[in-house]
Amino acid sequence: MILHMTASSPSASRASSKRYHHGDLGPALLKAAEEELVENGTESFSLRAVAKRAGVSHGAPAHHFGDAKGLLTALAAIGYDRLIAAQEARQAAAAKDTTSQLIAIGLGYVDFGTANPALFRLMFSSEKPDRTDEAFASSSLTAFGKLVDLVQAEVGADPYADTAAMKDVVASWAMVHGLADLILSGRIERLMGLSQRPQAETDAIITNILLRPIER
Repeated sequence: MILHMTASSPSASRASSKRYHHGDLGPALLKAAEEELVENGTESFSLRAVAKRAGVSHGAPAHHFGDAKGLLTALAAIGYDRLIAAQEARQAAAAKDTTSQLIAIGLGYVDFGTANPALFRLMFSSEKPDRTDEAFASSSLTAFGKLVDLVQAEVGADPYADTAAMKDVVASWAMVHGLADLILSGRIERLMGLSQRPQAETDAIITNILLRPIER
């Protein structure tokens, strides 16, 4: 009697799993995790779904990241690295005075948020990541440090030693984060139609908004 191999047989399962070179599986799982996050959000996020999307065994994500929280934490840490890259791209194209550099990191913040809405919400609005994780804490602190350093250069006081300067840091962060969130939610679209404007015009509008508290 000929036995037909089904998808549930061990041999078929091994055949259907993708093979990765050493060091490639982690990035592949992170890519699959981001795709899963974008399509289904955090509430239904699971290691099993990520493994299926990546084409690997169900145990592979747990082996690399421990649990779903560990995987989402690693993904959020990568998000901060991307945020920093978006800000640095804007800084490189901006004038070197402190005000222009502050506006540049604000524009980079909005760039990142609008290009990566699911990741943006995971980083800032979700309790899923472990914020005590070393990699997460390092990446998020580096991103925050860019704002702290520029505010210090602008006002001439160390925000960690001067309450008024730290208020400036928090106010700047609150403004740009709130603006990014309003754009993502579509609330600003009805008022200003940013998606219908050329990028340069959108940048000019956002710059004007961010400059308002600085100019007063």
